[in-house]
Amino acid sequence: MLFIDNQGINDPRINLALEEYIVRTFEPEEDYLLFYINQPSIIIGKHQNTIEEINADFVKEREIIVIRRISGGGAVYHDLGNLNFSFLTKYDSTKVNNFIQFVQPIVDALHKLGVPAEMTGRNDIVAEGRKISGNAQFSTTKKMFSHGTLLFDVNIEDLVNALNVSGEKITSKGIKSVRSRVANITEFLVQPMTLLEFRQFILQEIFKNEAEIRTYQLSEAQWAEVHQLSKEKYQTWEWNYGRSPEFNIRRKNKFDFGIVDARIDVKDGHIKEIMFFGDFLGHGDLREFEQKLLNVRYEPQDLQNALAHLDLQAYFGQISAEDFAKFLCD
Repeated sequence: MLFIDNQGINDPRINLALEEYIVRTFEPEEDYLLFYINQPSIIIGKHQNTIEEINADFVKEREIIVIRRISGGGAVYHDLGNLNFSFLTKYDSTKVNNFIQFVQPIVDALHKLGVPAEMTGRNDIVAEGRKISGNAQFSTTKKMFSHGTLLFDVNIEDLVNALNVSGEKITSKGIKSVRSRVANITEFLVQPMTLLEFRQFILQEIFKNEAEIRTYQLSEAQWAEVHQLSKEKYQTWEWNYGRSPEFNIRRKNKFDFGIVDARIDVKDGHIKEIMFFGDFLGHGDLREFEQKLLNVRYEPQDLQNALAHLDLQAYFGQISAEDFAKFLCD
C-alpha cells in the first residue's frame, strides 16, 4: 500500500477532486491510502437533494463550503477537527458495501487508544452507541474506494446547526437529536492528543506490518489535472446544487438500505420525468436508471415490468421489482 501526500490541503473542493482523480487514473494493481482534513464544509451524498440537506442561512452566515461527493450515503459536516480517510483498491465485488474489510485496522487502532469502537448498522463506527464515523463507497469497473470520517474534535454545535435531519431518519433511529447520537473521539481517549498526533498514530497502525510507510507524491502535472477537475466540477453550482426537479408526485420511504425520495412528473398517465434522492449507498448511475423509466405508464405492473430488467441492488439496495413498483405507485 502507498500513502498519498495531499500536501496538507484543507480545501474540500481540492481534496474530493484528488480522491476522484486517484480512483479514475491510478493503476489498480497498487492499493492507496489518502488522509485529508477539510475546512468547515458540508459534504453531500451523491444522490441527495442539497437544498433539503442543509441549513442554508447558517451555512451562508458561517461561510461553510457545500460540495457533493461521488459516493452515496448521507450528508456529513467536516471541520478542522475531523480526519477523513480513503482506501483505494482494485474493484472486488465482495468488498462492495462490506465496510469492515476497510475500517477494521482503524477500529483496532481506536481500541489501542482506549476508544470502545465497533462497526454497526450499514456504515457507521460507534463508541458506546454514539456515532464517531460514517463511511461510503464508489467504484468503477476496475477500481473502488471506501472512505469515511473520523470525528476527532469536531464542533458538534456547528454540525447540528449546519445539517437538516429528515423526520424519517429521526423516527427510524428512535433518536431525539443529532447531538444525542454523535460523539467526538476525544471524549473516549485515555491520554489527550492533538489531531495531527492522532493522524500519525492511525497511519502507523495501518502500516504496522510494513517496513516503512511508502509515500506517493503527485507530480506537478498530476496536481494540475486535480485542480482542473476541481474547477470544472467541484467548484460548480451545477454539480453541487444542480438537481432540483419540478414534480407532481412525491414518494418517500425509509428502507433497510436507506431513505429513498422519488420525485415523479406524470403527464397523460406516463412518467415524463423522475428523479431519486436519498442516503442509500448504491453505486450505479442514477441518471441512467431514471432514463429507463421515462414514458413508462405510471401503473404498478408496467413499472414492475420495466424494473425487472434493472439491477436494483446496484442502484439502491436489496429490494424486489414488485416492492419498488409498489413504493413508487402507493
